[in-house]
Amino acid sequence: MISHEIDYKIFGDDIQFVEIELDPNETVIAEAGTMVYMEQGITYDVKMGDGSEPNQSLSGKLLQAGSRILTGESLFLTHFTNRGNAKARVAFAAPYPGTIIPIDLKDVRNTLTVQKDGFLCAAYGTKLSVTLSKKLGAGLLGGEGFILQKVDGDGKVFIHAGGTVIERMLNNETLRIDTGCVVAFEPSLDFDIETAGSLKSMVFGGEGLFLATMRGTGRVWLQSMPIRKLIRALAPFGANRGKEASGLLGKFLQ
Repeated sequence: MISHEIDYKIFGDDIQFVEIELDPNETVIAEAGTMVYMEQGITYDVKMGDGSEPNQSLSGKLLQAGSRILTGESLFLTHFTNRGNAKARVAFAAPYPGTIIPIDLKDVRNTLTVQKDGFLCAAYGTKLSVTLSKKLGAGLLGGEGFILQKVDGDGKVFIHAGGTVIERMLNNETLRIDTGCVVAFEPSLDFDIETAGSLKSMVFGGEGLFLATMRGTGRVWLQSMPIRKLIRALAPFGANRGKEASGLLGKFLQ
């Protein structure tokens, strides 16, 4: 299915949102609860599935929706369509502070692998599915990266990341990364989880027991502040400022 052509503009520096401009009858799909505002003429509908396969059976839709639960996302996706006669805009924001990454899937051979909670929104026609890491060790040892999202299509997709985003191009190289800092990567790269080094390094190095390893040729997008690091950094403040502050922190972390 050919994806809808959409225009966009990203606002903000540290806590960004993306504004999507839709022509009449154009649609953008988004994670539930991410919409900031929408102009007159835009309507929305909550659907089970991304709509990339219009003739998909009910069992297929249930399977796709069930796979989204594995990634920790909502059972449904929200479809925003411009039903008016003129251009109209709808905006989306990430669920936590960070950066929004716009990626044209035509530039990454029409497919991208994304961390399980990294998808924000995309042009209608984009297909979302679940993929498992080729290496069992990525799930059993690293605790992250075993269940990933696969995004296929020929339109624009928007990924959100914590903190600052770094894009690295590997040319038959190897890059070792904190397991939570991988946001997205081209499927041409081989992804695995390896031990961080010697026992002394793992226990006293402060970098965790395992590191993600990328090998091959392709692009990988990294985030400087994954949500788990943010939670870890804020936790002591909640514990030391009394029950009221702890309660507020708990609501923020939910």
